[in-house]
Amino acid sequence: MPALAAIGIVTRDMKNSVRFYRLLGIAVPDPVDDHLDATLPSGVRLMWDTLELIKQLEPDWVEPQGHRMGLAFECSSPGDVDATHARIKAAGFRSKKEPWDAFWGQRYAQVIDPDDNVVDLFAELPTPTA
Repeated sequence: MPALAAIGIVTRDMKNSVRFYRLLGIAVPDPVDDHLDATLPSGVRLMWDTLELIKQLEPDWVEPQGHRMGLAFECSSPGDVDATHARIKAAGFRSKKEPWDAFWGQRYAQVIDPDDNVVDLFAELPTPTA
Protein backbone atom coordinates (compact mmCIF):
# COMPACT_ATOMS: atom_id res chain seq x y z
CA MET A 1 0.00 0.00 0.00
CA PRO A 2 1.19 3.55 -0.67
CA ALA A 3 2.05 5.62 2.38
CA LEU A 4 1.50 9.34 2.81
CA ALA A 5 4.98 10.84 2.50
CA ALA A 6 4.46 14.54 1.82
CA ILE A 7 1.99 17.40 1.97
CA GLY A 8 2.46 20.24 -0.51
CA ILE A 9 1.55 23.90 -0.16
CA VAL A 10 1.49 26.29 -3.10
CA THR A 11 2.60 29.70 -1.86
CA ARG A 12 2.47 33.22 -3.23
CA ASP A 13 5.20 34.37 -0.82
CA MET A 14 7.78 31.72 0.09
CA LYS A 15 9.64 33.80 2.71
CA ASN A 16 6.45 34.78 4.54
CA SER A 17 5.14 31.22 4.46
CA VAL A 18 8.43 29.94 5.89
CA ARG A 19 8.22 32.57 8.65
CA PHE A 20 4.65 31.47 9.53
CA TYR A 21 5.44 27.75 9.73
CA ARG A 22 8.60 28.38 11.77
CA LEU A 23 6.32 29.97 14.39
CA LEU A 24 4.64 26.55 14.59
CA GLY A 25 7.95 24.89 15.37
CA ILE A 26 8.76 23.46 11.96
CA ALA A 27 12.47 23.54 11.14
CA VAL A 28 12.08 25.01 7.68
CA PRO A 29 15.30 25.74 5.79
CA ASP A 30 15.86 29.15 4.25
CA PRO A 31 14.35 29.27 0.77
CA VAL A 32 16.86 29.35 -2.09
CA ASP A 33 14.61 28.62 -5.06
CA ASP A 34 10.98 27.85 -5.98
CA HIS A 35 10.74 24.63 -3.92
CA LEU A 36 11.67 23.56 -0.42
CA ASP A 37 10.67 20.89 2.03
CA ALA A 38 11.05 20.08 5.69
CA THR A 39 10.82 16.63 7.22
CA LEU A 40 8.54 16.52 10.24
CA PRO A 41 9.28 14.34 13.29
CA SER A 42 6.74 11.81 11.94
CA GLY A 43 8.82 11.44 8.77
CA VAL A 44 6.20 13.15 6.59
CA ARG A 45 7.60 16.02 4.53
CA LEU A 46 5.91 19.39 4.36
CA MET A 47 6.74 20.96 1.00
CA TRP A 48 6.33 24.44 -0.49
CA ASP A 49 6.25 25.40 -4.16
CA THR A 50 5.91 28.94 -5.42
CA LEU A 51 2.94 29.91 -7.52
CA GLU A 52 5.38 30.71 -10.34
CA LEU A 53 6.80 27.17 -10.30
CA ILE A 54 3.36 25.58 -10.34
CA LYS A 55 2.38 27.76 -13.32
CA GLN A 56 5.54 26.62 -15.15
CA LEU A 57 4.71 22.98 -14.49
CA GLU A 58 1.00 23.35 -15.25
CA PRO A 59 0.26 26.51 -17.28
CA ASP A 60 -3.54 26.07 -16.97
CA TRP A 61 -3.43 25.72 -13.18
CA VAL A 62 -5.97 27.93 -11.43
CA GLU A 63 -5.51 28.90 -7.82
CA PRO A 64 -8.28 27.32 -5.71
CA GLN A 65 -10.61 29.49 -3.66
CA GLY A 66 -11.73 28.83 -0.10
CA HIS A 67 -10.53 26.27 2.41
CA ARG A 68 -8.15 24.15 0.31
CA MET A 69 -6.62 21.81 2.85
CA GLY A 70 -6.54 21.18 6.55
CA LEU A 71 -3.45 21.18 8.73
CA ALA A 72 -3.75 20.67 12.47
CA PHE A 73 -0.89 21.13 14.94
CA GLU A 74 -1.10 19.41 18.31
CA CYS A 75 0.16 21.63 21.10
CA SER A 76 1.61 20.35 24.38
CA SER A 77 -1.17 21.78 26.56
CA PRO A 78 -4.24 24.03 26.45
CA GLY A 79 -1.98 26.91 27.55
CA ASP A 80 0.34 26.16 24.64
CA VAL A 81 -2.63 26.58 22.25
CA ASP A 82 -3.19 30.06 23.68
CA ALA A 83 0.53 30.94 23.62
CA THR A 84 1.03 29.68 20.05
CA HIS A 85 -2.04 31.56 18.85
CA ALA A 86 -0.82 34.75 20.54
CA ARG A 87 2.71 34.34 19.09
CA ILE A 88 1.34 33.96 15.56
CA LYS A 89 -0.90 37.02 15.92
CA ALA A 90 1.96 39.05 17.43
CA ALA A 91 4.05 38.20 14.35
CA GLY A 92 1.39 39.88 12.17
CA PHE A 93 -0.53 36.83 10.95
CA ARG A 94 -4.32 36.53 11.13
CA SER A 95 -6.54 34.56 13.46
CA LYS A 96 -9.66 32.87 12.16
CA LYS A 97 -10.92 31.85 15.60
CA GLU A 98 -9.58 32.75 19.04
CA PRO A 99 -8.82 29.86 21.41
CA TRP A 100 -11.86 28.12 22.89
CA ASP A 101 -12.72 24.97 24.79
CA ALA A 102 -14.42 22.79 22.19
CA PHE A 103 -17.25 20.48 23.15
CA TRP A 104 -15.22 17.48 21.94
CA GLY A 105 -12.70 17.93 24.76
CA GLN A 106 -9.93 19.98 23.20
CA ARG A 107 -8.61 23.52 23.48
CA TYR A 108 -8.81 24.74 19.89
CA ALA A 109 -7.86 27.79 17.84
CA GLN A 110 -7.50 28.60 14.15
CA VAL A 111 -4.94 30.81 12.42
CA ILE A 112 -4.50 31.66 8.75
CA ASP A 113 -1.23 31.18 6.87
CA PRO A 114 -0.02 33.72 4.27
CA ASP A 115 -1.82 31.78 1.48
CA ASP A 116 -5.19 31.82 3.28
CA ASN A 117 -4.96 28.21 4.49
CA VAL A 118 -6.66 27.70 7.84
CA VAL A 119 -4.35 25.99 10.34
CA ASP A 120 -5.81 24.43 13.47
CA LEU A 121 -4.09 24.41 16.85
CA PHE A 122 -5.30 21.96 19.48
CA ALA A 123 -4.55 20.21 22.77
CA GLU A 124 -6.51 17.80 24.90
CA LEU A 125 -8.33 19.41 27.81
CA PRO A 126 -7.73 17.89 31.24
CA THR A 127 -10.29 15.22 32.09
CA PRO A 128 -12.60 16.46 34.85
CA THR A 129 -12.26 14.52 38.08
CA ALA A 130 -15.34 13.46 40.01
